Amino acid sequence: MIAIVILALVFLLIAVRQVGRFTFRIWQVMLFGALAVLLTGQISPADALRSINIDVMLFLFGMFVIGRALEESGYLAHISYEIFKKADTAKKLLLFILLVFGLLSAFLMNDTIAIIGTPVVLLLARKHQMNDKPLLLALAFAVTIGSVMSPIGNPQNLLIALGSGMENPFFTFLKFLFIPTILNLIAAYFLLMYFYKEHFNNGGLQHSQEPIHDNRLAILSKASLIMVSLLILAKIGLTISGSDIEFKLTSIAVISMLPIVLFSRRRLEIVKTIDWHTLIFFAAMFIMMESVWETGFFQGIIGSLDFNLLTVGAILAVSILLSQLISNVPLVALYLPMLIHEGAGTPEFVALAAGSTIAGNLLILGAASNVMIIQNAEKRGGSIITFLDFAKIGIPLTLLNTGIYWAYLVFV
Repeated sequence: MIAIVILALVFLLIAVRQVGRFTFRIWQVMLFGALAVLLTGQISPADALRSINIDVMLFLFGMFVIGRALEESGYLAHISYEIFKKADTAKKLLLFILLVFGLLSAFLMNDTIAIIGTPVVLLLARKHQMNDKPLLLALAFAVTIGSVMSPIGNPQNLLIALGSGMENPFFTFLKFLFIPTILNLIAAYFLLMYFYKEHFNNGGLQHSQEPIHDNRLAILSKASLIMVSLLILAKIGLTISGSDIEFKLTSIAVISMLPIVLFSRRRLEIVKTIDWHTLIFFAAMFIMMESVWETGFFQGIIGSLDFNLLTVGAILAVSILLSQLISNVPLVALYLPMLIHEGAGTPEFVALAAGSTIAGNLLILGAASNVMIIQNAEKRGGSIITFLDFAKIGIPLTLLNTGIYWAYLVFV
């Protein structure tokens, strides 16, 4: 049970983040946990290497390269003008932020949009002399909710899509989750309008376009975005047509990053400055969770419970609540094998995706993207969003989200 003790210590340190004068980052804590289970013999080095999901790691790497190039080239800020110029009032801007970043997070991954969306939102707030707090909250809720409806919207969805053996993950996720996700983004709009109504007047907004910093890199970034879109559409089309041609989700990211890696003079700079800490976190998390799974501890607890954990309602409730304690990705890493073993169907798998993702709306620590947005905003001089600022909207929003997903998955 040494692995369980190490896991408990890891989650405690992630929640506290500071001991005396020492401040710990999440990736450092998870790396400590992985090293601890290795050094104490809870998992062998060979099993540790095998536990790391290479498909997930390569996918994250490819998408981070594309996201970093978009930010460094200035292309994202440049095209934000084209995206938001029709938002001629503060109310429309709030709605645009929710819908645009929600849809983008479904295909470029929520953490990527959290990173590159924060400076865009701060820029919009400063240009129009608006309070950036509701806009930053809108970004946080948008990337969480929007990422639900795609197998590549967030890491836990990717784990479910790859681990469950879905034959057509894009089509399946959109079929079950697109409509309730749009409804939940609209619900977020009305809640933010209710709590921050004094910040949204009817005055007109005047937009201006930002310059591109690196034209060559911007062209390559645009090419990568087009390739991502075309490959996703191709995969969906092949699935619908019943074709035997198959390529993995990982291939989409790896192929799409090639214009940047092969033709950009700044390729080394971009690769060096991607979010390596997140990649370390995931590699360490795979090792940590594999050692915990081998103990059978959580399987025993789940098996001893009196209620059925395989219904859509139970999966939503358990994944939302436990994600606050052990984070959504480790939760999925523990819950998914049980669903597979019990022969769960598609509604149960997508319920796990929905529940473990919208758990990020409940409290700040429910999703890494929340922390990324808040810390990045503070570093850039934005508003400080407190635990209560987030929770007063996040709690009722999560209740609404849960009800909408449950009703759609059960009755539609």
